[in-house]
Amino acid sequence: MTPPLRRALLTAVALTTVLAAPCLTAPAAAGTDPWVRAWGENAQGQLGNGGLAAQQTATAVTGITRDDVRELSAGGGGAGAAANPFAVALLRDGTVKSWGSNATGQLGNGTLVSQPVPVTVAGLWGVSEVSAGANHALAVKAGRVLAWGSNAKKQLGTGLDTTNPYRTPVPVQSLDEVRDVGAGCDFSVALRQDGTVWTWGSGANGRLGTGNNTDRDTPQKVPDLTDVESVSVGCDHVLALTADGTVKAWGRNTEGQLGNDSTADSNKPVDVAYLDAVAEVFATSASGFAVLDDGSLAGWGRNSDGQLGDGTKSHRTTPVVLDQLRGVQQVAGGADFTIAALDDGSVIGWGANAAAQLGDGTTTSPATTTVALPPGSGITHVTTTITGKSGYAY
Repeated sequence: MTPPLRRALLTAVALTTVLAAPCLTAPAAAGTDPWVRAWGENAQGQLGNGGLAAQQTATAVTGITRDDVRELSAGGGGAGAAANPFAVALLRDGTVKSWGSNATGQLGNGTLVSQPVPVTVAGLWGVSEVSAGANHALAVKAGRVLAWGSNAKKQLGTGLDTTNPYRTPVPVQSLDEVRDVGAGCDFSVALRQDGTVWTWGSGANGRLGTGNNTDRDTPQKVPDLTDVESVSVGCDHVLALTADGTVKAWGRNTEGQLGNDSTADSNKPVDVAYLDAVAEVFATSASGFAVLDDGSLAGWGRNSDGQLGDGTKSHRTTPVVLDQLRGVQQVAGGADFTIAALDDGSVIGWGANAAAQLGDGTTTSPATTTVALPPGSGITHVTTTITGKSGYAY
Protein backbone atom coordinates (compact mmCIF):
# COMPACT_ATOMS: atom_id res chain seq x y z
CA MET A 1 0.00 0.00 0.00
CA THR A 2 1.14 3.46 -0.81
CA PRO A 3 2.15 5.26 2.39
CA PRO A 4 -0.18 8.13 3.39
CA LEU A 5 0.54 11.41 1.70
CA ARG A 6 2.42 13.98 3.76
CA ARG A 7 0.80 17.36 4.21
CA ALA A 8 4.02 18.89 2.95
CA LEU A 9 5.16 18.06 -0.56
CA LEU A 10 8.05 15.60 -0.85
CA THR A 11 10.97 16.39 -3.10
CA ALA A 12 10.80 14.58 -6.44
CA VAL A 13 13.68 12.37 -7.49
CA ALA A 14 15.11 12.54 -11.01
CA LEU A 15 14.39 9.55 -13.21
CA THR A 16 17.38 7.38 -14.11
CA THR A 17 17.52 4.41 -16.47
CA VAL A 18 19.98 1.63 -15.64
CA LEU A 19 20.17 -1.77 -17.28
CA ALA A 20 21.85 -4.15 -14.83
CA ALA A 21 22.53 -4.22 -11.09
CA PRO A 22 26.01 -4.78 -9.68
CA CYS A 23 26.49 -7.12 -6.71
CA LEU A 24 26.85 -4.55 -3.94
CA THR A 25 26.48 -5.62 -0.32
CA ALA A 26 28.03 -3.00 1.97
CA PRO A 27 25.54 -0.55 3.53
CA ALA A 28 27.78 2.39 2.63
CA ALA A 29 27.53 1.49 -1.06
CA ALA A 30 23.91 2.64 -1.20
CA GLY A 31 25.07 6.23 -1.21
CA THR A 32 26.71 5.73 -4.59
CA ASP A 33 24.38 3.31 -6.38
CA PRO A 34 20.77 3.55 -7.56
CA TRP A 35 19.41 0.11 -6.69
CA VAL A 36 16.47 -1.08 -4.62
CA ARG A 37 17.97 -2.78 -1.55
CA ALA A 38 16.89 -5.83 0.47
CA TRP A 39 18.19 -7.85 3.44
CA GLY A 40 17.30 -10.51 6.01
CA GLU A 41 15.71 -13.90 5.35
CA ASN A 42 15.82 -15.13 1.78
CA ALA A 43 14.93 -18.84 1.73
CA GLN A 44 12.27 -18.31 -0.96
CA GLY A 45 14.20 -15.76 -3.01
CA GLN A 46 12.21 -12.88 -1.51
CA LEU A 47 15.21 -10.54 -1.62
CA GLY A 48 15.22 -10.68 -5.43
CA ASN A 49 19.00 -10.91 -5.81
CA GLY A 50 19.10 -14.23 -7.65
CA GLY A 51 20.09 -16.29 -4.61
CA LEU A 52 18.52 -17.97 -1.60
CA ALA A 53 21.07 -17.05 1.06
CA ALA A 54 20.13 -14.75 3.93
CA GLN A 55 21.77 -11.32 3.80
CA GLN A 56 23.04 -9.36 6.80
CA THR A 57 23.45 -6.15 4.81
CA ALA A 58 21.46 -4.42 2.09
CA THR A 59 21.95 -6.15 -1.27
CA ALA A 60 20.72 -4.98 -4.67
CA VAL A 61 17.45 -6.33 -6.08
CA THR A 62 18.34 -7.49 -9.57
CA GLY A 63 17.74 -4.94 -12.30
CA ILE A 64 15.41 -2.51 -10.48
CA THR A 65 16.54 1.00 -9.62
CA ARG A 66 14.90 3.19 -6.99
CA ASP A 67 13.89 5.62 -9.69
CA ASP A 68 12.13 2.80 -11.55
CA VAL A 69 9.85 2.14 -8.58
CA ARG A 70 6.73 4.02 -7.61
CA GLU A 71 5.78 1.59 -4.85
CA LEU A 72 7.10 -1.64 -3.36
CA SER A 73 5.15 -3.95 -1.06
CA ALA A 74 6.27 -7.24 0.50
CA GLY A 75 4.09 -10.07 1.75
CA GLY A 76 4.19 -13.46 3.38
CA GLY A 77 6.16 -14.52 6.39
CA GLY A 78 9.36 -16.12 7.57
CA ALA A 79 11.60 -18.96 6.43
CA GLY A 80 9.14 -21.87 6.75
CA ALA A 81 7.86 -23.72 3.71
CA ALA A 82 4.32 -22.38 4.20
CA ALA A 83 5.38 -18.80 4.89
CA ASN A 84 5.26 -17.72 1.22
CA PRO A 85 7.40 -14.54 1.41
CA PHE A 86 7.34 -12.42 -1.76
CA ALA A 87 7.45 -8.86 -3.02
CA VAL A 88 5.68 -6.81 -5.69
CA ALA A 89 6.99 -3.60 -7.23
CA LEU A 90 4.92 -1.06 -9.16
CA LEU A 91 7.13 0.59 -11.73
CA ARG A 92 6.70 4.16 -12.93
CA ASP A 93 5.62 2.91 -16.36
CA GLY A 94 2.53 1.31 -14.74
CA THR A 95 3.71 -2.30 -14.98
CA VAL A 96 4.27 -4.60 -12.00
CA LYS A 97 7.18 -6.91 -11.15
CA SER A 98 7.20 -9.63 -8.48
CA TRP A 99 9.62 -12.13 -6.95
CA GLY A 100 9.96 -14.70 -4.15
CA SER A 101 7.63 -17.52 -3.18
CA ASN A 102 4.89 -18.42 -5.64
CA ALA A 103 3.22 -21.37 -3.89
CA THR A 104 -0.21 -19.69 -4.08
CA GLY A 105 0.26 -17.87 -7.39
CA GLN A 106 1.06 -14.64 -5.58
CA LEU A 107 3.61 -13.59 -8.22
CA GLY A 108 0.79 -13.32 -10.74
CA ASN A 109 2.88 -14.56 -13.68
CA GLY A 110 0.72 -17.55 -14.59
CA THR A 111 2.80 -20.17 -12.74
CA LEU A 112 3.34 -21.61 -9.27
CA VAL A 113 7.13 -21.49 -9.62
CA SER A 114 9.06 -19.33 -7.16
CA GLN A 115 11.40 -16.71 -8.63
CA PRO A 116 14.56 -15.28 -6.97
CA VAL A 117 14.64 -12.35 -9.42
CA PRO A 118 11.87 -9.99 -10.55
CA VAL A 119 9.38 -11.26 -13.15
CA THR A 120 6.46 -9.48 -14.79
CA VAL A 121 2.93 -9.82 -13.42
CA ALA A 122 0.83 -10.96 -16.36
CA GLY A 123 -1.32 -8.49 -18.28
CA LEU A 124 -0.91 -5.49 -15.97
CA TRP A 125 -0.26 -1.94 -17.15
CA GLY A 126 -1.64 1.44 -16.16
CA VAL A 127 -1.48 0.42 -12.48
CA SER A 128 -1.50 3.14 -9.80
CA GLU A 129 -1.24 1.16 -6.52
CA VAL A 130 -0.16 -2.30 -5.30
CA SER A 131 -0.17 -4.18 -2.00
CA ALA A 132 1.09 -7.61 -0.90
CA GLY A 133 -0.63 -9.67 1.79
CA ALA A 134 0.19 -13.00 3.40
CA ASN A 135 -0.42 -14.99 0.22
CA HIS A 136 -2.20 -12.69 -2.22
CA ALA A 137 -1.68 -9.32 -3.89
CA LEU A 138 -3.81 -6.37 -5.02
CA ALA A 139 -3.47 -3.70 -7.69
CA VAL A 140 -5.49 -0.64 -8.67
CA LYS A 141 -5.97 0.11 -12.37
CA ALA A 142 -8.21 2.95 -13.53
CA GLY A 143 -9.98 2.92 -10.18
CA ARG A 144 -10.74 -0.80 -10.30
CA VAL A 145 -9.11 -3.46 -8.12
CA LEU A 146 -7.40 -6.57 -9.46
CA ALA A 147 -6.25 -9.45 -7.25
CA TRP A 148 -4.25 -12.66 -7.53
CA GLY A 149 -2.87 -15.48 -5.37
CA SER A 150 -4.69 -17.49 -2.72
CA ASN A 151 -8.45 -17.11 -2.37
CA ALA A 152 -8.83 -19.62 0.47
CA LYS A 153 -10.36 -16.98 2.75
CA LYS A 154 -12.15 -15.10 -0.05
CA GLN A 155 -9.47 -12.40 0.07
CA LEU A 156 -9.54 -11.86 -3.71
CA GLY A 157 -13.09 -10.49 -3.49
CA THR A 158 -14.17 -12.11 -6.72
CA GLY A 159 -17.05 -14.29 -5.54
CA LEU A 160 -15.23 -17.15 -7.30
CA ASP A 161 -14.06 -20.60 -6.23
CA THR A 162 -11.83 -20.56 -3.13
CA THR A 163 -10.05 -23.90 -3.55
CA ASN A 164 -7.51 -22.99 -6.22
CA PRO A 165 -4.96 -20.20 -6.35
CA TYR A 166 -5.39 -17.58 -9.07
CA ARG A 167 -2.10 -17.33 -10.96
CA THR A 168 -2.93 -14.15 -12.88
CA PRO A 169 -4.89 -11.02 -11.88
CA VAL A 170 -8.69 -11.25 -11.72
CA PRO A 171 -11.11 -8.36 -11.07
CA VAL A 172 -12.55 -7.70 -7.62
CA GLN A 173 -16.32 -7.32 -7.77
CA SER A 174 -18.34 -4.14 -7.41
CA LEU A 175 -15.72 -1.49 -6.73
CA ASP A 176 -14.78 1.59 -8.70
CA GLU A 177 -13.10 4.92 -8.02
CA VAL A 178 -10.60 3.21 -5.71
CA ARG A 179 -7.53 5.27 -4.85
CA ASP A 180 -5.63 2.87 -2.57
CA VAL A 181 -5.59 -0.75 -1.42
CA GLY A 182 -4.08 -2.74 1.43
CA ALA A 183 -3.64 -6.50 1.69
CA GLY A 184 -3.45 -8.09 5.14
CA CYS A 185 -3.27 -11.68 6.30
CA ASP A 186 -6.14 -13.25 4.35
CA PHE A 187 -8.19 -10.08 3.89
CA SER A 188 -8.22 -6.94 1.77
CA VAL A 189 -9.04 -3.24 2.15
CA ALA A 190 -9.84 -0.55 -0.42
CA LEU A 191 -10.09 3.21 0.06
CA ARG A 192 -12.39 4.92 -2.44
CA GLN A 193 -12.09 8.45 -3.73
CA ASP A 194 -15.13 9.46 -1.66
CA GLY A 195 -13.32 8.64 1.61
CA THR A 196 -15.18 5.41 2.33
CA VAL A 197 -13.45 2.10 3.14
CA TRP A 198 -14.45 -1.31 1.77
CA THR A 199 -13.23 -4.72 2.98
CA TRP A 200 -13.45 -8.40 2.06
CA GLY A 201 -11.92 -11.79 2.89
CA SER A 202 -11.45 -13.32 6.33
CA GLY A 203 -13.54 -11.70 9.04
CA ALA A 204 -11.65 -13.26 11.97
CA ASN A 205 -11.00 -10.91 14.90
CA GLY A 206 -13.32 -8.37 13.28
CA ARG A 207 -10.67 -7.33 10.77
CA LEU A 208 -13.26 -6.36 8.15
CA GLY A 209 -14.70 -3.68 10.46
CA THR A 210 -18.25 -4.44 9.40
CA GLY A 211 -19.73 -5.21 12.83
CA ASN A 212 -19.32 -8.98 12.71
CA ASN A 213 -16.65 -11.64 12.19
CA THR A 214 -18.12 -13.11 9.02
CA ASP A 215 -15.99 -13.80 5.95
CA ARG A 216 -16.95 -11.85 2.82
CA ASP A 217 -16.28 -12.94 -0.77
CA THR A 218 -17.11 -9.51 -2.21
CA PRO A 219 -16.43 -5.98 -0.89
CA GLN A 220 -18.59 -4.48 1.82
CA LYS A 221 -18.49 -0.90 3.08
CA VAL A 222 -17.21 -0.30 6.61
CA PRO A 223 -20.22 1.38 8.27
CA ASP A 224 -20.09 4.80 9.90
CA LEU A 225 -16.61 5.57 8.59
CA THR A 226 -16.22 8.59 6.29
CA ASP A 227 -13.69 11.22 5.27
CA VAL A 228 -10.79 8.77 5.41
CA GLU A 229 -7.56 10.15 3.95
CA SER A 230 -5.42 7.02 4.19
CA VAL A 231 -5.44 3.43 5.40
CA SER A 232 -2.64 1.15 6.55
CA VAL A 233 -3.11 -2.59 6.97
CA GLY A 234 -1.33 -4.95 9.37
CA CYS A 235 -1.60 -8.72 9.49
CA ASP A 236 -5.04 -8.67 11.08
CA HIS A 237 -5.79 -5.08 12.02
CA VAL A 238 -6.39 -1.83 10.11
CA LEU A 239 -5.58 1.82 10.82
CA ALA A 240 -7.42 4.68 9.10
CA LEU A 241 -6.51 8.38 9.25
CA THR A 242 -9.46 10.71 8.80
CA ALA A 243 -9.51 14.25 7.47
CA ASP A 244 -9.79 15.71 10.98
CA GLY A 245 -6.64 13.90 12.14
CA THR A 246 -8.43 11.15 14.07
CA VAL A 247 -6.99 7.64 13.82
CA LYS A 248 -9.51 4.79 13.69
CA ALA A 249 -8.60 1.13 14.16
CA TRP A 250 -10.30 -2.26 14.05
CA GLY A 251 -9.52 -5.99 14.07
CA ARG A 252 -7.29 -8.01 16.36
CA ASN A 253 -6.24 -6.32 19.58
CA THR A 254 -4.61 -9.07 21.66
CA GLU A 255 -1.40 -7.06 21.98
CA GLY A 256 -2.95 -3.60 21.98
CA GLN A 257 -2.59 -2.96 18.26
CA LEU A 258 -5.81 -0.92 18.19
CA GLY A 259 -4.36 1.54 20.70
CA ASN A 260 -7.66 2.07 22.52
CA ASP A 261 -6.52 1.13 26.04
CA SER A 262 -7.89 -2.38 25.64
CA THR A 263 -6.90 -5.87 24.49
CA ALA A 264 -10.37 -6.77 23.19
CA ASP A 265 -10.81 -7.28 19.46
CA SER A 266 -13.14 -4.84 17.71
CA ASN A 267 -15.24 -5.56 14.63
CA LYS A 268 -16.07 -1.85 14.33
CA PRO A 269 -13.73 1.15 14.07
CA VAL A 270 -12.60 2.58 17.41
CA ASP A 271 -10.52 5.67 18.17
CA VAL A 272 -6.82 5.22 18.83
CA ALA A 273 -6.45 6.99 22.18
CA TYR A 274 -4.47 10.11 23.06
CA LEU A 275 -3.46 11.06 19.53
CA ASP A 276 -3.71 14.61 18.20
CA ALA A 277 -2.31 16.33 15.11
CA VAL A 278 -1.45 13.13 13.24
CA ALA A 279 0.25 13.49 9.86
CA GLU A 280 0.62 9.81 8.89
CA VAL A 281 -0.16 6.33 10.20
CA PHE A 282 1.60 3.02 9.59
CA ALA A 283 0.37 -0.43 10.58
CA THR A 284 3.15 -2.99 11.02
CA SER A 285 2.52 -6.71 11.51
CA ALA A 286 0.89 -6.31 14.94
CA SER A 287 1.72 -2.75 15.98
CA GLY A 288 0.87 0.80 14.92
CA PHE A 289 2.84 4.01 14.48
CA ALA A 290 1.80 7.60 13.94
CA VAL A 291 3.96 10.48 12.74
CA LEU A 292 2.76 13.60 14.52
CA ASP A 293 2.70 17.11 13.09
CA ASP A 294 5.60 18.12 15.35
CA GLY A 295 7.80 15.45 13.74
CA SER A 296 7.74 13.00 16.64
CA LEU A 297 6.71 9.35 16.37
CA ALA A 298 4.24 7.45 18.56
CA GLY A 299 3.87 3.66 18.70
CA TRP A 300 1.57 1.06 20.23
CA GLY A 301 0.78 -2.66 20.07
CA ARG A 302 3.08 -5.68 20.07
CA ASN A 303 6.42 -5.03 21.74
CA SER A 304 7.68 -8.45 22.83
CA ASP A 305 10.98 -7.90 21.00
CA GLY A 306 11.27 -4.17 21.52
CA GLN A 307 9.80 -3.38 18.12
CA LEU A 308 8.10 -0.22 19.41
CA GLY A 309 11.46 1.34 20.24
CA ASP A 310 10.41 2.64 23.66
CA GLY A 311 13.17 0.85 25.56
CA THR A 312 10.85 -1.86 26.96
CA LYS A 313 9.47 -5.22 25.84
CA SER A 314 5.97 -4.60 27.15
CA HIS A 315 2.98 -4.41 24.84
CA ARG A 316 1.42 -0.95 24.72
CA THR A 317 -2.35 -0.57 24.56
CA THR A 318 -2.13 3.19 24.00
CA PRO A 319 0.40 5.25 22.01
CA VAL A 320 3.79 6.02 23.52
CA VAL A 321 5.61 9.05 22.07
CA LEU A 322 9.14 8.16 20.93
CA ASP A 323 10.81 11.56 21.19
CA GLN A 324 14.20 10.19 20.19
CA LEU A 325 12.89 9.22 16.74
CA ARG A 326 12.62 12.35 14.60
CA GLY A 327 12.54 12.94 10.87
CA VAL A 328 10.68 9.71 10.14
CA GLN A 329 9.42 9.49 6.56
CA GLN A 330 8.05 5.95 6.59
CA VAL A 331 7.77 3.00 9.01
CA ALA A 332 7.41 -0.71 8.27
CA GLY A 333 7.68 -3.82 10.41
CA GLY A 334 7.47 -7.59 10.32
CA ALA A 335 6.94 -10.21 13.00
CA ASP A 336 9.43 -8.88 15.52
CA PHE A 337 11.24 -5.82 14.16
CA THR A 338 10.68 -2.32 12.79
CA ILE A 339 12.55 -0.23 10.23
CA ALA A 340 12.19 3.43 9.30
CA ALA A 341 13.32 5.72 6.49
CA LEU A 342 14.50 9.08 7.81
CA ASP A 343 14.60 12.46 6.11
CA ASP A 344 18.41 12.37 5.89
CA GLY A 345 18.25 9.36 3.54
CA SER A 346 19.20 6.81 6.18
CA VAL A 347 17.40 3.62 7.22
CA ILE A 348 17.36 2.64 10.88
CA GLY A 349 15.83 -0.31 12.70
CA TRP A 350 15.03 -1.69 16.13
CA GLY A 351 13.71 -4.89 17.68
CA ALA A 352 14.83 -8.48 17.04
CA ASN A 353 17.75 -9.19 14.71
CA ALA A 354 18.51 -12.92 14.92
CA ALA A 355 17.75 -13.30 11.20
CA ALA A 356 19.64 -10.10 10.27
CA GLN A 357 16.29 -8.43 9.66
CA LEU A 358 17.70 -5.05 10.74
CA GLY A 359 20.31 -5.13 7.96
CA ASP A 360 23.17 -3.75 10.05
CA GLY A 361 25.66 -6.55 9.29
CA THR A 362 25.03 -8.44 12.53
CA THR A 363 22.55 -10.85 14.07
CA THR A 364 22.61 -9.06 17.42
CA SER A 365 19.53 -7.24 18.66
CA PRO A 366 20.46 -3.62 19.46
CA ALA A 367 19.72 -1.93 22.76
CA THR A 368 18.33 1.13 20.93
CA THR A 369 18.34 1.70 17.16
CA THR A 370 20.81 0.52 14.55
CA VAL A 371 21.68 1.67 11.02
CA ALA A 372 20.99 -0.40 7.92
CA LEU A 373 21.81 2.35 5.41
CA PRO A 374 23.67 5.59 6.15
CA PRO A 375 22.55 9.20 5.66
CA GLY A 376 22.74 10.30 2.05
CA SER A 377 21.80 6.88 0.68
CA GLY A 378 18.94 8.34 -1.37
CA ILE A 379 16.39 6.09 0.32
CA THR A 380 12.91 7.51 0.94
CA HIS A 381 10.78 4.37 1.46
CA VAL A 382 10.90 1.08 3.36
CA THR A 383 8.77 -2.04 3.55
CA THR A 384 8.97 -5.53 5.08
CA THR A 385 7.41 -8.93 4.61
CA ILE A 386 4.13 -8.71 6.50
CA THR A 387 4.85 -11.38 9.13
CA GLY A 388 8.44 -12.25 8.22
CA LYS A 389 12.01 -11.09 8.66
CA SER A 390 13.01 -9.46 5.38
CA GLY A 391 13.43 -5.72 4.81
CA TYR A 392 13.45 -3.52 1.70
CA ALA A 393 14.48 0.08 1.00
CA TYR A 394 14.01 2.22 -2.11
